Amino acid sequence: MSGRELTHATSGSSLADILERVLDKGIVIAGDIKISLADVELLNIKIRLIVASVDKAKEMGINWWETDPNLSSKAAAAEKEHVGLQKRVEELEARLPQALCPAG
Repeated sequence: MSGRELTHATSGSSLADILERVLDKGIVIAGDIKISLADVELLNIKIRLIVASVDKAKEMGINWWETDPNLSSKAAAAEKEHVGLQKRVEELEARLPQALCPAG
């Protein structure tokens, strides 16, 4: 060769390193898509994407998966109990007028 050798960068980050940093710090991607025709808005889409580890998300106050009954057995049990309590309250409210004004 002519004194110059081809070298490759070896100090670059691997995909795993990048993913670890993103999950540790978190990343937010936000965007809006608006489609209008003759100054009439036809479609408005707001996109918000947060990529973070569970610990980082909790640190930021994001924990919706803990209260979603489709994702959490505790939330599903709480929702079932809530529905049961609502039915009991409705039954008691339905009986209330009869209890206040007994047939006489």
